[in-house]
Amino acid sequence: MSNDSSTDRVAAELRQLADAGAVGQQLPSTRALQARFGVGPVTVQRALGRLVSEGRLVTRPGSGTFIAARRAPRAGDTDWQQVALGPSPVHPSGIDRVVHLAAAPGYQLGAGYLDAGLRADTKLATAISRAARRPDAWASPPAGGLPELRSWFGRQLGADPDHVLIASGSQSALSATMRAILPAGHPVLFAAPCYPGALGAARSAGLTPIPVPCDADGIRPDLLRDAFTRTSARLLVIQPTYTNPTGTVLAADRRGEVLDICRVAGAFVVEDDYARWLGFAGEQPPPPLFVDDDRGQVITIVSLTKILAPSLRVSAVIARGPVLGRIAAMRIVDDFFVSRPLQHTVIELVSGPGWAAQLRTVSVALRARSTALVAAVTRELPECSFARPSGGISLFLRLSAGADELAVVAAAARLGVTVAPGQYFTIGEQEAAHLRLSYAGIRAEDIPTAVALLAQALHESPVQSIQTSQTAQTR
Repeated sequence: MSNDSSTDRVAAELRQLADAGAVGQQLPSTRALQARFGVGPVTVQRALGRLVSEGRLVTRPGSGTFIAARRAPRAGDTDWQQVALGPSPVHPSGIDRVVHLAAAPGYQLGAGYLDAGLRADTKLATAISRAARRPDAWASPPAGGLPELRSWFGRQLGADPDHVLIASGSQSALSATMRAILPAGHPVLFAAPCYPGALGAARSAGLTPIPVPCDADGIRPDLLRDAFTRTSARLLVIQPTYTNPTGTVLAADRRGEVLDICRVAGAFVVEDDYARWLGFAGEQPPPPLFVDDDRGQVITIVSLTKILAPSLRVSAVIARGPVLGRIAAMRIVDDFFVSRPLQHTVIELVSGPGWAAQLRTVSVALRARSTALVAAVTRELPECSFARPSGGISLFLRLSAGADELAVVAAAARLGVTVAPGQYFTIGEQEAAHLRLSYAGIRAEDIPTAVALLAQALHESPVQSIQTSQTAQTR
């Protein structure tokens, strides 16, 4: 039996003992508990510590461990808060629901993170154990990040390390960057469809998102030029490489035109390069947009969360000029700095052979999963359409005419398949219902079954059934 399971067992026994005993009653000694449960002293101490943290037990140095006074839950009236809080400044824009999808059981076509089989858990465990033993492990790091980590990001992306700022994941970096550039009340352009986390950050900062539609080659320059003229916006947010949710790439012949349009408008470009290391095996992603920019227009945000693990909240912001100082100041306001042990963990991992191995493993798996998903959707859902992803973790499925995406999502969930509704990835009205299908969290061999069940959900959804009936009557 593992030590963790032994601790769980002893803690469960102690809870029963505490619940049955009287307040203030002393527990047997540690030696007696060892004999009673057949475990060692470390297991007993861990179990006792767990119950002390739960408030069930209290320790008195020199006297022993006693059953704590039971605290009745307070169920006071909190309705006053509705008046005091007023309108909420927080607008998750669906990202809260998308994040929760990752915990849903069954076939996982909704998660935006790698499944346990692809995550770098073992490599990170080894790296963090070394990082935690460093003499300076728990000292405060430089606010902008450890020089070694800034240099590594600079080498990877072709940036000067002095232009690199370490942040706590791309979500935090997006929020800080938008707030550093624009005050509340201003418009911000988004290449649409787009990542709901960026929408949530913009709306919570009091900004007004304006969609600029994309096609298979990325954002449309003609519509971008028109959007700047109509709104006088000073910021464009874009994912040019493996867009979430479509998996498409901004065409090479549009990169320069998009930057020229932003230059004429006097606007910054926030490049959310979340999928920098999520390309398919045998293919190279295009370079970041900032390599084509000599004016400091482009602010690139790149994250290690997707390629390594969800809880590794480490990203980098690459910017030049006064805007870098603005973003750095906002980062300090938000949370001072990224923890030193976490930064050293990243340095330990990316400096060794585990980094290249992780890239190889993930790129091969993503190619296989994407291929399986495209084949399954083409076979099972011929009435739907999508752009074949060039990389990344997802495709954006346009449903058949008249389909109710929320009804389909609910029906799929009942059949054990998790998908994300397209409305979370759009701004304003949708021309048609969509679903984001992610292949990050599902094995290639499970994809055909998952898509077959999704097809069943679509065909059996209430709106689809009514329309089918009406069509039959017409015929």
